[in-house]
Formats: sequence, C-alpha cells, structure tokens
Amino acid sequence: MEDLDTQRCVAGSEQSIIEDLQWLGLDWDGEVVRQSDRVHLYDRALETLRAGGHLYPCTCSRKELAEVASAPHANLNPGNSAEGERGPYPGTCRDRFPDREAATRATGRAASWRFRVQPGGCGFRDHICGRYQEDVSATVGDFPISSKDGGAAYQLAVVVDDADQGIDHVLRGDDLLSSTVRQIHLQRALGLPSPAWFHVPMVVDPKGTRLAKRHDSLSLIGLRKAGWAAPDVVAWVAHSAGLKGGPRSTAYDWLEGFCVENLPAGTVTYP
Repeated sequence: MEDLDTQRCVAGSEQSIIEDLQWLGLDWDGEVVRQSDRVHLYDRALETLRAGGHLYPCTCSRKELAEVASAPHANLNPGNSAEGERGPYPGTCRDRFPDREAATRATGRAASWRFRVQPGGCGFRDHICGRYQEDVSATVGDFPISSKDGGAAYQLAVVVDDADQGIDHVLRGDDLLSSTVRQIHLQRALGLPSPAWFHVPMVVDPKGTRLAKRHDSLSLIGLRKAGWAAPDVVAWVAHSAGLKGGPRSTAYDWLEGFCVENLPAGTVTYP
C-alpha cells in the first residue's frame, strides 16, 4: 500500500481496495505491506544517495517554480508533472547549501532532497511500448525524491520496494512511462537491478478522457451498486487485454490464454 503521502490518503481507502480485490476474486502473497512501515529502508537509501553525492537540499516552492515555468523563455515540457512541477527544474538550489539544516537556516524554509541528473539519454526496452529514451536532465532536470520533511517520495520509495521484494517484472499504466527513466537513474545510483518493464495503455471514455476518480459511476463499488457481477467485470478486462472466449467464472479461469505480447498497444475505450 502506497501510503506515504498522508495528505492524499483517504480514510478507508485501504479497506476499499482490499474489498474490491476480494470481490473480483483476486488474492495476493503474504500480509499486506505498507510503505509507512518501511520508512527505515527509504531512509537508508536516502543516506546512500547523499553519501554518494547524488543529492542536494532544495527549498524552492511550487509557486516559485510555476513562476519560472510561466516566464516567456521557459521550456514548458511537462515531464516533471509527476512531482507537481511544470517544466524542467532550473537548478536554483544546486550546490547552494551543504545540507538540509543549512538550507533551512539560510532560508527559514524546510528543504527536500533533489537527485542530481547527469546530462545524456537514458533508455530501456518496454515490452509493450517498445524502445523508450529520454534525457531527464533536459525534460525534467534534478527531481525531488523526498518531501520537505525529508521523508522519501514516490520515485525513491517504489525503487526501494521493488528491489527489496525481488520484483523482476513491473506491469503498470503507460502514464508512468516517463517516470521509469527517473527510476532507472535511481536504481543505477543505488547499485540495484532494473526489472523488465511493461506499460499497458490507459482506459479512456468515448471522448478520450482517462478514467479516474471523477468517473465514480465506473468505480468498482459503483459497478457493484449498479448490478454488475464480478465475472462480467473480469470478462470485460480480459477481452480488453486481448483474450478471446465466452463467460468464465473467475480471473484465474482466464489465465490459460493470457500472453503479454497480445496486450493492446493503444488506448482502451470503455464502454
């Protein structure tokens, strides 16, 4: 459970996720693992990166960075949107402070850690989308890997989680395709292996808008209330993933014909 961002964690969401999975007939290995119980692993990784010279403290606010991005000469590449920033980070705090404490004393602000990105392309083969390459220094710049209180943020936490749990295949939505290059930078800096990557297309509505929380009627709980049966939901997902055939009882009944190479490369439209 990714529960480090306490401001975005909604009370009861964990139980709702578990109930949705159980309704679909899906299970998992072992006990539920929560990022909030693994902070010591992220702190250790932060210290490794800091000791290796890969990090520096940053006190820039999102408002300041938005003003830089809106300037007439700004590069408006949206590659840093996963961190809530628009355009590449301009390097304002790079080599400005020796540590977070000094940054706070000098500015009166809390400081996050940013990862130093070296110029040059970084690429990987995605088993669905094909070859992908990006120069993160140009599109994103040095990116934050901690919150202002020094705790690990998403990009670092998932890298540590995957390595610690021996994950060798990552399958997720293609909205995270650009995040992968950032995670590869972190894996290399930490001396960790990179898994095989599989980025599946997003599900969109007939207007091409990505399904999200605003489509509450299409949430699993919404479908249940509307009278959908779990096998019907699973069957729709199976067909959208390239599987053929009539109704089947459970997700496991569909596994025999599943082949990752048959997953669609384009967006999937619902209904």
